Amino acid sequence: MKCLLLISFVLFASVDAFSQNLEVLLIGTSHDYSKSQNQDLSEIQKRIRVFNPGAFFGEFVTAQDEVNLMDYWCKSDNLKRLKRLRANKNIPAAKLSKVIDSLKRISKSEPENFYIKTDLAHAYFLAQDVANAHYQYWQVFDRLQHSADVQLEKYLDDLLSPKQDVSGRSMKRINTSEYALLAFPMMREFKLTEMLSMDCQDYDLNWTASAVAFHEKFKRFQTDSLSADFKLINAILAKRDDGFGTYKQKESTSSEFTEWLNTDEAAKILASGDFFFPELYTFADFPKEEMLSQIHWWTRRNEEMCRNIVNRSEQIKAKKVVVIVGANHKKFMQDIFKKMNRVTVVTLKD
Repeated sequence: MKCLLLISFVLFASVDAFSQNLEVLLIGTSHDYSKSQNQDLSEIQKRIRVFNPGAFFGEFVTAQDEVNLMDYWCKSDNLKRLKRLRANKNIPAAKLSKVIDSLKRISKSEPENFYIKTDLAHAYFLAQDVANAHYQYWQVFDRLQHSADVQLEKYLDDLLSPKQDVSGRSMKRINTSEYALLAFPMMREFKLTEMLSMDCQDYDLNWTASAVAFHEKFKRFQTDSLSADFKLINAILAKRDDGFGTYKQKESTSSEFTEWLNTDEAAKILASGDFFFPELYTFADFPKEEMLSQIHWWTRRNEEMCRNIVNRSEQIKAKKVVVIVGANHKKFMQDIFKKMNRVTVVTLKD
């Protein structure tokens, strides 16, 4: 435990040493709005316009991390897509960087050329820059939603095979995500050509192992607890279920679901999903060590995400950035940012 605390101390010290007067507009979102009402994002959009960011960060890993990570939750799905797109049209690795630079130049001079955007999406996918591949793909998809074009749609299907990309961080998933709904349209409005990646998946296997160990013991805890404790334990778990019910109700009925996701009420409900409630941790036989292990690896991931944002903002000399993140990260990252020197975090309710 002392070693883990030392690691966290060094992590924060390194962030503070490099941070340079950065303002972060942190927005918690859903990863899937397919079950939601049509969202009224006008107030959030106004807030972003007033904030006037120089960059947007999304919950993606960098191309370098994608190559280096041996495994994480959607690695196999990404490799399947990579194999499929190379079969559609391969670009030798030695030429890929030059091809991307050339396509970017053409796209800048011909912003309405959606064939070039399709080519650029394909090249980004081959380079394993998934964030920017999705951004280019979404622009073509959005165009086709508003203006039918049989030739362009065939070109898109032949080169990217989006109808086959349905699992993991897929093209199907991105079309109903926070990126299609909010991030990408606002980036286009600000004429930003690239999304910055800030996710960290270095600890995904550790997190998964801790979660599996916890849930195996938690099942026994629920059935083997002393009968005197059953009533209290069930009352605590019922509170968790009530929270999930509130979430589903907001998701299915509210046109301002995203704004609700940024409230303290939502933060508590989302935290209870993975971490239950601290009141449970004191019961005999509750798998506390496994739960604390889960919390540790989740915190490490969020710390690294904040560090990535600070360091990569400094690299491009951005003073104001919008961070679009799954709502269950928002409170954790908000608290981490507040401990960083020369970093100001603002949220939708500030």
